[in-house]
Amino acid sequence: MRKILMLCISLMPIMAFAYSKPVLGPTEFFSINQGQIKYDARIDTGASNSSLNAYQLHVIGGSSDNKADNIGKIIEFTTQNEKGQVQHLKARIVDISRVKNAQGKETRYMVELTLGFAGDVRKVRVNLRNREHMDFKLLIGRNWLKNHYLVDVQQNPIIGARAPIHIKEADLTFKARIDTGAVENSLHAYNLHVNNEDLIVKDNNIGKLITFTTNNEKGQTVTLTRPIVETSLIRNAQGSEVRYMVNLTLGEPGKEYLVRVNLKDRSAMKQKLLIGRNWLDGHYLVDVGR
Repeated sequence: MRKILMLCISLMPIMAFAYSKPVLGPTEFFSINQGQIKYDARIDTGASNSSLNAYQLHVIGGSSDNKADNIGKIIEFTTQNEKGQVQHLKARIVDISRVKNAQGKETRYMVELTLGFAGDVRKVRVNLRNREHMDFKLLIGRNWLKNHYLVDVQQNPIIGARAPIHIKEADLTFKARIDTGAVENSLHAYNLHVNNEDLIVKDNNIGKLITFTTNNEKGQTVTLTRPIVETSLIRNAQGSEVRYMVNLTLGEPGKEYLVRVNLKDRSAMKQKLLIGRNWLDGHYLVDVGR
């Protein structure tokens, strides 16, 4: 639900900034190129660019093996929303996007599309990716949100797209990505060892102790031992995986609270800590321009 927020927050003892931006919830209904079908889009502050479910991609005039050589050509593709409604689109390839995530790297075509809803329709760059197995077929990233909207999982104080987040148990502070597209928090963790681990059924390890090592962006390293409280099935563009979850006390320095965090080796990723909706819900709204 979109609403107008009039809010003043004190960022320094002698300075205050007034916020007067519309507020988006964690999902909103969007159309593309003012088409007839609507997408229940995930508002994703963790994504720099918006991303659309696209398959049956065909570069008109022939496709070069090197995707960068196709920049400037017209690409046609099919897209489908969550209800199975289909539309066929054409757009000019304006760039390629090299996307890094926990599963590795991939290169995607980027096109310019008109995204929005009644009262706010704007052209932005969108990367094309087959998202058939994902819950949301359209992600709205920071390139559409920035300087226009706040994102509110619930109405609360404001936090930026990145923020210093402290983990009490490790006494480490991370430059964390605030990611409304993620259900839960995710911490860089490696050298995982579970006492008497069942390697076949991970759920059988709930309640056991897991020892792992983590480090922040500065390379400061700590090894922790915590009970496994849950497992989490994570789905993304590369497929699905099961991760262990532990309870950790984390938040802005001096404002930490206990929350569940999944453990994943994020060595290849810039951000070693992602803050998801389970930390934001009931506490913060997100301004990606801050």
